[in-house]
Amino acid sequence: MSALAAQGLRQRTDYTHKFNTRAGRHGWLRLTPAYSVKIVEALISRHGRPRRILDPFCGTATTALSAAYHGHEGVSTDINPFLVWLGSVKLARYPRSVLASTRAAGARVLDAVGRGAVEPVETPPIHNIERWWPATALTFLCMLKSGIEQESEKPSPERDLLLVAFCRTLIGLSNAAFNHQSMSFKDASQLSIPFGGDMEQRFRDDLQLVLEGAHNNPKGTGQIVFGDARNLTQVIDGPFDLIVTSPPYANRMSYIRELRPYMYWLDFLDSGRHAGELDWSAIGGTWGVATSRLIRWEMPNGSCVHPLLVDSLSKIAHDDNKNGLLLSKYVAKYFNDIRDHIVSLLPLVKQGSELHYIVGNSTFYGVLLSVEKIYAAIFEDLGFEEVQCSAIRKRNSKKELFEFDVSARWPG
Repeated sequence: MSALAAQGLRQRTDYTHKFNTRAGRHGWLRLTPAYSVKIVEALISRHGRPRRILDPFCGTATTALSAAYHGHEGVSTDINPFLVWLGSVKLARYPRSVLASTRAAGARVLDAVGRGAVEPVETPPIHNIERWWPATALTFLCMLKSGIEQESEKPSPERDLLLVAFCRTLIGLSNAAFNHQSMSFKDASQLSIPFGGDMEQRFRDDLQLVLEGAHNNPKGTGQIVFGDARNLTQVIDGPFDLIVTSPPYANRMSYIRELRPYMYWLDFLDSGRHAGELDWSAIGGTWGVATSRLIRWEMPNGSCVHPLLVDSLSKIAHDDNKNGLLLSKYVAKYFNDIRDHIVSLLPLVKQGSELHYIVGNSTFYGVLLSVEKIYAAIFEDLGFEEVQCSAIRKRNSKKELFEFDVSARWPG
């Protein structure tokens, strides 16, 4: 699609994470950059007979869960252990007996918290945690987490569902704001939460929403596997009929930053250093220690670099741009990692299989980075056929930013 034609696209909220909040299990937890289940449904629903569908960038398990609901086998990978846990919980089947026992367990937890019969856990080591939660909310959350741990000491379906509800409550009681692409904070004066009934009712409501989603079991199957998308054959087996994914965007959005409140409270993170290390291991991560390592990174010898990318890197690294060299390295490493990922995908795709990558373009210092065209060039270079870039929607930030479906077919 031409740039002129793309200009006529709307900012479709039904093609964003906002649509997911009304879609059962898809709406359990919010990840700001998550792509819409509506986009995934439109792509998967074209395929009638059961298929194996892969999403190498799990995120909140949108693709795998949609595939399972349509009767397919959904497989997904992620390098973030919290997202592997969350996706697995969303894909699980829950009998009515588990829903009833979870509801009863939640009532016992709230009763124990209300009576002060639990010893609160320590607050997680989040920097400047008082910016996130007022003292009353922190006290309640520490007691609630303790109550859940005492109620279900070992991993179980009941514990998983209680923890998803806990995650909803902790973000609901926080000072976090989601009115921008990235998470920000409200004015502290906007949030005043009395300890007691209001917070208990919030958890009760959150648990009810989680249980309603858990009641609707998928008819297909799915699994979420911990692994690096650049080394897929080490963790999963092919072949796959369809690949539907939305990889990290080339915009310095840190998924660790967005997820850190959940990850600290559920013990997936224990320090800022740990967070930076995990972000460095992910594609597109530049938070914490990842930034200092990036400046020392160099493009490997023999890397295939598209002329369009070379031109963009040169403009971004211009001396007039503060941190231009750093950001040019960020973009170069991003596409080097993406190419490694697609190479690792090749042994897993079936002949004639179809793939769809939902990506967004970016700007750096006024330089438009045509991400979709570079993806398309990588696919063509690696032997894919019928490569197309279709603009899906206008994003709600800068006027030149759009979201695209870059599609292709493996020969056969």
